[in-house]
Amino acid sequence: MKKLCMILPLALLLCFMVGCQDKEAMAELEAMKAQAEVEEQNKELLLHLFDELDKKNFDIIDELYASDFKKYSPGVADPINREQNKEMAQAFYAAFPDLTHTIDRLVIGGDMIAGQYTFRGTHEGEFAGIPPTESRVVVTVMGIWRFADGKLVEYWSNIDTLGMMMQLGMELKPKEGKK
Repeated sequence: MKKLCMILPLALLLCFMVGCQDKEAMAELEAMKAQAEVEEQNKELLLHLFDELDKKNFDIIDELYASDFKKYSPGVADPINREQNKEMAQAFYAAFPDLTHTIDRLVIGGDMIAGQYTFRGTHEGEFAGIPPTESRVVVTVMGIWRFADGKLVEYWSNIDTLGMMMQLGMELKPKEGKK
């Protein structure tokens, strides 16, 4: 009987510990499920953004971008805000009216998505001071998008500008030496 009195509390303690571990595991599993849902939602928002832009629905920018949105690009000193980004998108589609995007790869983690995409289009309007060339361009872009509360809040973009300009017929020449 004395052994039973000692074993019973140990068995109860073991059951309590196992029960707590299950609760902790369940809480961790629920947190992981919630994170996966947010990541999937952000991916769907990004894919929806590209689809709508390719349909020339520029109002999607007002819908999906946070009011304090910032875009960072190499060679641009200050971040670009939502309205500036919308104007740039409109100008780009005016220069390349048949522009389409293809997502090549995405890596999703937390509130961020990193990826590579390709855009294709025909240069039918003025672009960066270059008159229409009717050249077909295929340009690779690397991007990182950050989301918060179902909105795009930041975007880091690295576009192959040199490759695009070469496809438009621009030549890269060294500077003349000083005399």
